[in-house]
Amino acid sequence: MSNTQAGMSGESREDSNERAIAANGTSIANESESETTDLSRNETFEILSNRRRRYAIHYLEQTEGRVPLSDLAEQVAAWENETTIPAITSDERKTAYTSLQQFHLPKMEEKGVVHYDDRAGMIELTDSAAALDVYLEIVGRHEVPWSQYYLGLSLIGVTVVTLSAIGVYPFGLVPYLGWTVFLLASFIVSALVHHLHSRGMRLGEHERPPEVRRSA
Repeated sequence: MSNTQAGMSGESREDSNERAIAANGTSIANESESETTDLSRNETFEILSNRRRRYAIHYLEQTEGRVPLSDLAEQVAAWENETTIPAITSDERKTAYTSLQQFHLPKMEEKGVVHYDDRAGMIELTDSAAALDVYLEIVGRHEVPWSQYYLGLSLIGVTVVTLSAIGVYPFGLVPYLGWTVFLLASFIVSALVHHLHSRGMRLGEHERPPEVRRSA
């Protein structure tokens, strides 16, 4: 299983807050620089609870050094509107820029995720955030979470092996050892598929965030 998993859907309360900030132009002061600290589990989930922050982390994971806020805002706007940077509108760009500048980046700096120079408009991941492997588990309505899949496979395995051991037809036609080898092979294949799937759901692993690739 991955180091940290976060599966989120729907609109959060912070999405409403950021729209209000973009509308009235209220500025949030960033008066002190945060020291880089190890992120707690609660702080990590709090940061990842917002889609725009997840997109920002994904973009920063793919870059080296400091990134201009304008570039970050353009890419985040393109991803959240499921389009390309040349195709985003000025309103979409402004909304992403304003919410990142006034709300999300100060919060991420407060939690020790980024270094944000609001005067120069430059951002970079902290060492703590860069060392954090973040995986998302996005489960569709008709999909089964991996935890439930392994639980179901285990229950089926125990049932089949037990029936084979006591000679119940037709399970008794296959030797007990045969069923055991088959089930072990099933777990190995499942674990391999799970590993490859998890790698694809890691923030910063591919060009686009996992959520964008899933909806494409």
